[in-house]
Amino acid sequence: MSRLSSLRQQFTPSQVNIYFSILCFFFPPVLGSVVSFVFNGGGLWSALLIALKKRRFNADRPMIWLTVAIYAYCAANLLASIVNNSFVRDAPHLIPLVTFLFFPVSYSTWSITQKATLARIVVLSSMAACFVALLMAVIQQYWIGVRAEGGAGNPIVFATVVCLAVVICVAGALSDIERARNPLFYATLAGTIAIIYSGSRIVWLALLIAGVAVMLINRHRLRGRNAVRLLLLLTAVGVVIAASSFQAISGRVDFLRSDWGALGASGNYDTSLGIRVALWEIGLKAFHDMPVFGHGVGASQLLIKQGFHDQFAMDTGFNHFHNGFLTALVQAGILGAVTLAAIFVVAAGNAAWVLRNSSDPVERFGATMIVIVVITYLTAGMTGILIGHDILDSVLMVFLVCGTYLASGRRVALVQEPAPPPLMEERLFHQPANSRAKQ
Repeated sequence: MSRLSSLRQQFTPSQVNIYFSILCFFFPPVLGSVVSFVFNGGGLWSALLIALKKRRFNADRPMIWLTVAIYAYCAANLLASIVNNSFVRDAPHLIPLVTFLFFPVSYSTWSITQKATLARIVVLSSMAACFVALLMAVIQQYWIGVRAEGGAGNPIVFATVVCLAVVICVAGALSDIERARNPLFYATLAGTIAIIYSGSRIVWLALLIAGVAVMLINRHRLRGRNAVRLLLLLTAVGVVIAASSFQAISGRVDFLRSDWGALGASGNYDTSLGIRVALWEIGLKAFHDMPVFGHGVGASQLLIKQGFHDQFAMDTGFNHFHNGFLTALVQAGILGAVTLAAIFVVAAGNAAWVLRNSSDPVERFGATMIVIVVITYLTAGMTGILIGHDILDSVLMVFLVCGTYLASGRRVALVQEPAPPPLMEERLFHQPANSRAKQ
């Protein structure tokens, strides 16, 4: 009986949320699509708990506005399939939208977790993910001889999720969510090198922009000794990156210069850059043909293959246009692009309001999470995938759920259950919010 009682204490709703949160932030770079099974499984379980009235539906105003934007995007894609009379063809491509539909129920279940506990989980799990990401990147780069793709199976997706983890480590250190700063510094360095080994040039830019944004948000902490220390750390990072990754960086820059020259001098589209330019031209033509409702979410692959054949005499196929908003324009027309943009605008607006009006470190960290994911996705999505990939969709929802809850959400109590014992939270993630507020 004592063992059963101990097991029940370890798997209370609050403890389950802790384990679930660790997996959601650790898995993306390491096990790739497993995070999709974890998040979607959790969303399904959350919906069931709310339906059975074992969890309360947490209707915070910021969550409601974000839910409206997300559901509008899903509705625009569904409407595009109906207008094009292609629902049967598009059905397999509409199913992944379920990930977005889980947003409000996942938010409600995550809301039973203490904010301070969740914030530390985000930072520590991201830190661990950076170290493992570097290990995987080194193995793939030097032993297997391929661009680092981690467990994602795609260098751009791998680089995107590692970028999020790296900048979270920076935010965690600057906001005092985690006071052990040395491990966070080493994790930032490890994750940055892993991103370089991925060869994803656009994510290098996203990392720079997001990192600068986090430092600007926490600029009040970058004065005096802290400013000197940061300068020394940045110098050390630059030296280590230059020593360990110079060949990878120079190789990717040379490829870009070569591709640009081939495209400009001879109109050669059979390069990495040339294929992207060709995809954009095909996409713009397809959008011009069906501007309002688009062609439906299942039409992209056929349009791209036909476009390459007709416009460039090439036999090439992709399932997206290497630009997130262009893909939305082709698939769901202006409605799809506007509603997709609304998701990021609403999220960023909520984060900006919190950063202007709140001095609470946990709330500001949550808002910073939103800023990080918005910048990273919008930057990387300009030449790659914005949404429409199972890992990226799940990670976006994880960041929007947790960031919105930490920034402006309220914690809800369990229904007809005792308050969760502080056993696990105090043992693993004990750092009272009051102590941090005084720092």
